[in-house]
Amino acid sequence: MNHDPLNDPAGSVAVQDAIPDAPGAAVLPFPDRLSENTPAPSSPTRARLTLPPRLVAAARRTRDVATHDRTRAAARFTVRHGMYALGGAGILARRGWESRTTARYERMMRAAEAAGQPEVAMEWEQRAAAFRSSRHQRRMDWITAPLRMAKSLVAGSLATMAGLLALGIAMAMSTHHIADVIAPTMFAVHLATMVVLIASVVWGPLLTALPWLALMACWNAGRKRQAAPAWALPARTSEGEPVTPSSVVLALRDLGISALRRSILEMGDGGGNMLSPIVIAGCGVEVDVTLPTGVSTDEIQKRRRKLAENLNRHEHEVFITIPTAARTVRLWIADSGALDEPIGESPLVTDVTATANYKTGRAPWGQDLRGDAARMSVFQRHLLMTGLSNQGKTAALRALAVWLCLDPTVEFRIGDLKGVGDWAMFDGLATVLIQGPTDDHVIEVTEMVEEGVEEMERRLLAPPGTVHPPLVLIVDEAQVAFMCPIVGQDKRPYGGTKATSRYFMAARKIHNQGRAVNVTLWQGTQDPTDQNLPKLVREGAHVRAALVLGTESQSRMALGDKAVDGGASPHLLRQGKDKGTLVVTGDGIDMPAGQSSITVRTHYITDAHAVEITDRAKAARTAVITRAAAEKDTEQVDPLADVAAVIGDATRMLTREVLQRLAEKNRGFYRAWTPQDLKQLLESAGAAAHKSDGQMVVTRSKVLDALARRDDAPTDDYAE
Repeated sequence: MNHDPLNDPAGSVAVQDAIPDAPGAAVLPFPDRLSENTPAPSSPTRARLTLPPRLVAAARRTRDVATHDRTRAAARFTVRHGMYALGGAGILARRGWESRTTARYERMMRAAEAAGQPEVAMEWEQRAAAFRSSRHQRRMDWITAPLRMAKSLVAGSLATMAGLLALGIAMAMSTHHIADVIAPTMFAVHLATMVVLIASVVWGPLLTALPWLALMACWNAGRKRQAAPAWALPARTSEGEPVTPSSVVLALRDLGISALRRSILEMGDGGGNMLSPIVIAGCGVEVDVTLPTGVSTDEIQKRRRKLAENLNRHEHEVFITIPTAARTVRLWIADSGALDEPIGESPLVTDVTATANYKTGRAPWGQDLRGDAARMSVFQRHLLMTGLSNQGKTAALRALAVWLCLDPTVEFRIGDLKGVGDWAMFDGLATVLIQGPTDDHVIEVTEMVEEGVEEMERRLLAPPGTVHPPLVLIVDEAQVAFMCPIVGQDKRPYGGTKATSRYFMAARKIHNQGRAVNVTLWQGTQDPTDQNLPKLVREGAHVRAALVLGTESQSRMALGDKAVDGGASPHLLRQGKDKGTLVVTGDGIDMPAGQSSITVRTHYITDAHAVEITDRAKAARTAVITRAAAEKDTEQVDPLADVAAVIGDATRMLTREVLQRLAEKNRGFYRAWTPQDLKQLLESAGAAAHKSDGQMVVTRSKVLDALARRDDAPTDDYAE
């Protein structure tokens, strides 16, 4: 029976021992000689695989050393810098060749022809012709150069000798020493000797150092151009390669769109004619891509991540928008890592002399992706700002209000339904400041907005040409108001999205007519849905901005279909990393031509800086007594005296204006008053309202007489 070493346990052990990577291999002693009784193996070749233990250990050590991280790093370092020198030599040689030939001009002509720019190609051809003519003239000059140089050398030598001799004669005549005649000539000889001596000393070290200097020059040129294999480059330089026409075309070709790939391969210029010139745009570059027929812009937008990875960028570093040109997409490609760098402090913080103008000014809100200042106009514009929680919505909304408060003519009424003090610095600046998340606070905020509606209606009835001071109503966390379940005494819910909802209808009324009389509504809300942000309310805002959102459907709710179809993608922002980055649509901010939205990285104004700015605003305007939600004291209220107080020095006042001023004076007591309540009070006091020019008015003299009669009859009680 033949012996099979593959089936023999001992043979298996020997084979495993011969393989260094075999786990748990047993080491067998290597016999010096075979015993006479030991049968010869039938497979001598297999037996030779058994290796000595020392050799196995050495092999393992060699493998460990070769695969160690330090060894790999050393190998990469050696290859990288060696290739820097070799590649740099090639780069310098190519530069020298191009400087002496027309290779550069021919390359530029080919690129212009590939890009479909014949006029540029013609210009480079003319430059090439001029270069050839100049080069020919230089070569002709070299033919006659030796003769001209010889003549110049002889003439120069004779002139120098004559000059030195004349100088020596002049010196001899001055000093009366005949030896001074040759003194200048001897000085020139000694000077030449010294120069030769210095040159002879320096020449040797210079020749020794010259090759090393040349090597360093080659290495530096290669290092600047990263002339090394990609695997040998440092990690920080292996990403974020420069964006070139070829890299953009390759990235588009490899998107997985068969029609696009086929068209690029069939183009004679390799796809270069698809691209506009690549221009620097802020912290990145911008290029327009004209797509071939059969490829839609929507297909490119859906492959944003793959396009970014093909360009060696992260997804958030590539933005795709749709300009006005047909079948064209506009790519903005950020420098690698540039969007993770801060943009600096707001000019409101750095410039203590900054001012604001509601009508003509623009708030320094932040920067766009190009790095240009993004400035927002809020003149007669309703604002809506939305996004996920803790992404900078309140800070972005507050940054606009902090700027606008520097205009002393603007009145603020603020409802913060979060209630953690984000708007506390407006105490003493806003006429109303409600802070809190409860249902009672929602009721207060709803009534604040309804008061804004009443003010708007009063202004609408004013004579034409009346100038109305700006009134800005701000509701932060407005979703709390929309979701409030409380129903009032009139059986109308405070929240909700129906026509019976008090907050919803008040917001709609201001959206419809408020801007005409400088009454505007700013709202901030979280995680938009149809329930917490009704369609009619979100579409009533002139400026709509969104931070990072969860889904594309939410982006459409926040910004509208037109903006999202045009490339707006707040749902593609990075949650937690793109705080304060907004996608904005509307007419309050300048946008590139043909775009329906713009991405803005807003300045973050800290609470401390916001307090400093609002303190400057308070110093520039008359003192304001802020009415807070807690003011509900109804004790010792004297309605008749309050009516006299709100009329002041006026002879008469419209009843609706009296009601409004009473509500402003003591909102907790008078907020539910109706014209019937006022009528009943005045009639019972003997100061009934009457018509004047067709409108009901209250006369000051009647009210004062009623107060005098009441003082004479202390038993009358009007304070109930």
